[in-house]
Amino acid sequence: MDSADAGISRAKSLDLAPISRPQSLSPAASAETAPIVDGHGGPSLSRRSSFGKKLVGSSPGKKAAYHLRRTMSGQIKMDAEEVSGGASLSRASSASLGFSFSFTGFTALPEDIASDARYLSGDGIDIETGKSRKRMMLEPIYPIYLKFTDVRYKVILKRITTSTERDILQGITGSAGPGELLALMGPSGSGKTSLLTLLGGRTTGNIIQGSITYNEEPYSKSLKGRIGFVTQDDVLFAHLTVKETLTYAALLRLPRTMSRRQKEERALNIITELGLERCQDTIVGGSFIRGVSGGERKRVCIGNEILVNPSLLFLDEPTSGLDSTTALRIVQVLTEIAESGKTVVTTIHQPSSRLFYRFNKLILLGKGSLLYFGRVSKAMSYFASIGCSPLIAMNPAEFLLELANGNMNDVTVPSELEDKLQSKESESNTRDGKLSTEDVLEYLVEAYGTRVAEKKKKKILAPLPISEDLKAPVSSPKREWGTSWWQQYSILFWRGLKERRHDYLSWMRITQVLAIAIVLGLLWWHSNNNTTPRGLEDQAGLLFFISVFWGFFPVFTAIFTFPQERAMLNKERAEDMYSLSAYFMARTTSDLPLDLFLPVLFLLIVYFMAGLRLTTEHFFLSMLVVFLTIIAAQGLGLAIGASIMNIKKATTLASVTVMTFMLAGGFFVKRVPAFISWLRYLSFNYYSYRLLLKVQYDRLPPSFDIEKLDNGIKEVAVMIGMVFAYRFLAYISLRRMKLPN
Repeated sequence: MDSADAGISRAKSLDLAPISRPQSLSPAASAETAPIVDGHGGPSLSRRSSFGKKLVGSSPGKKAAYHLRRTMSGQIKMDAEEVSGGASLSRASSASLGFSFSFTGFTALPEDIASDARYLSGDGIDIETGKSRKRMMLEPIYPIYLKFTDVRYKVILKRITTSTERDILQGITGSAGPGELLALMGPSGSGKTSLLTLLGGRTTGNIIQGSITYNEEPYSKSLKGRIGFVTQDDVLFAHLTVKETLTYAALLRLPRTMSRRQKEERALNIITELGLERCQDTIVGGSFIRGVSGGERKRVCIGNEILVNPSLLFLDEPTSGLDSTTALRIVQVLTEIAESGKTVVTTIHQPSSRLFYRFNKLILLGKGSLLYFGRVSKAMSYFASIGCSPLIAMNPAEFLLELANGNMNDVTVPSELEDKLQSKESESNTRDGKLSTEDVLEYLVEAYGTRVAEKKKKKILAPLPISEDLKAPVSSPKREWGTSWWQQYSILFWRGLKERRHDYLSWMRITQVLAIAIVLGLLWWHSNNNTTPRGLEDQAGLLFFISVFWGFFPVFTAIFTFPQERAMLNKERAEDMYSLSAYFMARTTSDLPLDLFLPVLFLLIVYFMAGLRLTTEHFFLSMLVVFLTIIAAQGLGLAIGASIMNIKKATTLASVTVMTFMLAGGFFVKRVPAFISWLRYLSFNYYSYRLLLKVQYDRLPPSFDIEKLDNGIKEVAVMIGMVFAYRFLAYISLRRMKLPN
């Protein structure tokens, strides 16, 4: 009995009777279904379609109402590549599941079959805890079919005098459809991440050739809201809890048609679906902060993306650094996401055999060249057909990676390579010759190109009968924010306040300020008792130190703001979560309440211990001058950090700038040469020192040798101008910063 007959008999044994499908849709008939077209353009008469089937001819009102229906136990799938002439059934495989799209919704299996399916596939069971959990929501999904042919990618390496081109990808062809989990596998440096970022629309510049289409349309900005991208590095705020992280993401990313309560409920549903209930109130943590585990952190990253119910999900090595059980849990989550009707593409380095067979399709890369594309279940048989089989029991993924590395140890050597080896030995007159990596990869690339590539490419290039309803949202350039500008500002303000309060109000920073304040109070203890010119000069030294300290401290705090959050800013802006102006305003204003707490504490100690002018009016005026100094200095730090985006370089530039401003502040040098005297007018220390002197003294002794102090309005106006000028420079620098497409 051939494989097709075996598939038919097995289907009959499970009492799965075929369902007739009408050839057209009537808007009046609510229970009617649409014809199914296979992933290569030919109609399929099988009731159990493979992962790559699509609905056509749907009415505009129901164009997103696509539901997947489980049809068999966890051991059966129908292979779309085996369909010939549009009438034969596909081969049964024990590695995957079969699904069909239907307007009638989810159809329950008989109880005995359903129980077997849950047991065999592990659905609804948390591998880490062994407890049952909620499955992924079966929501209306906009299906996206991804096709890419002859994708080539070159990087231009610029040197001092010359520039060279380096090939990263060389003619990669493949496809993935709704319900499919495509794995990009290969050794380090083979081009997996480059291909993933190209497919996700996140690589611009350099040299890109080939075709990448989404529902037969090229990439457009409107696709951003339908694509999820999980980077290899977990870019999350360390001090926010899991629940807060997902809630803020939901408030920013979900459409404005949903209420705040609905968005918060969506975040809670995602927490339940991903099995994160037990750690939802635990902070995420980071390199130096203890938080959730690596697997839980990765699930939080995935949850951030599936919040918006994306049609296409990309993941860059989601199992990197995780143990086998946690990695299996992550891949189980991806399998369930794909089963809900989404297209999932992920890079994977070296999976276990259990993980390997959970993927539907595989792309194997070797030094940027395509070595295999097709079903995972057929990978071993393909390489056996070209003469490469393992000589010992071996993990299939390990075997494939050995080949991709050009290593033929414990692998049968094809006759073509044996002939090449013998010719090398005859030329060198030795018997210990070995095949080089280049020889092996050249043979594998040539074998795939001559035996399979054209057939695969022909199937992929076959036009898909996609309705205009599916093409329109892909080609539309229209982009909409999930929330209004004011809502973006409000959400980002409170998120920033929660995230940074731990750093600003840490005991280390509070202790630092308190210690300096006490030392200053002891050194200038009751300095108002000494009214001699010498005593007044000593007290002026205290005022200058206050202006310098609260000009120096905020600069080096603000420098780290944008460089440290660059990865998060790139990630969230690539997803169109908010506008840059809303982020910038929220980021700069959310720091103010935290920045003003420590100066109040500082002045309460120093002012009364040093015995400065003890009236309520003068105390609060001194406080306002210090606040103005802090805000101006913070603006300078933001401008330096945003313009350089390198912490070491920014710190060096800030040190030179702050020292120059301090020396030109009017305390150390009274008579500055005329050719450099203009420098003091750029220093906020100069203006803050003059304002503090004005607050404390109605009339300065001649020995101070300071220009006449008027009412201080000029100094205040200049410092307010600095506050806005520095921040405007920082915003322009962020705007010009190169961000992902």
